[in-house]
Amino acid sequence: MRGDGPLVLFYADFSCPRCAVGWERLAAAGVSVVFRHLALKVKHPRAVALAHAVEAAGLQGRFWELTDALYADQARTDDPHLWAHGERLGLDVERWEADRRSDAVAQRVARDVRDALRGGAIATPTLFAGGTMLAGAPDAAWLAAL
Repeated sequence: MRGDGPLVLFYADFSCPRCAVGWERLAAAGVSVVFRHLALKVKHPRAVALAHAVEAAGLQGRFWELTDALYADQARTDDPHLWAHGERLGLDVERWEADRRSDAVAQRVARDVRDALRGGAIATPTLFAGGTMLAGAPDAAWLAAL
């Protein structure tokens, strides 16, 4: 979990422009975010690979840093740029690469997607807070209602 304000469950992927907008707005609002993957490769072909990369970075304590980096520069998420992010963040890139391809990371991402779909999330981003669901980037009114 990140932040110290009201709690928001954020289902998103790293290729979705609306997710990047939502991420920026949540950070600016100071809410507590629980991030969950809704990596739907039908719409965003790199979504699953990026979700695996972030989960693997999390195994080295860099989940939030890679999340921020990917949302800040969505135009460059191919493998060479992803490796550059990993090196810049100080990841053990060989371990990170192995973790990206591990069954444990794949199962974690798949579980998030399954839970999202079971909960009614079908678009990215989808947010849950205070018993309400919002599909799309949160606006000022929704954030203020928290």
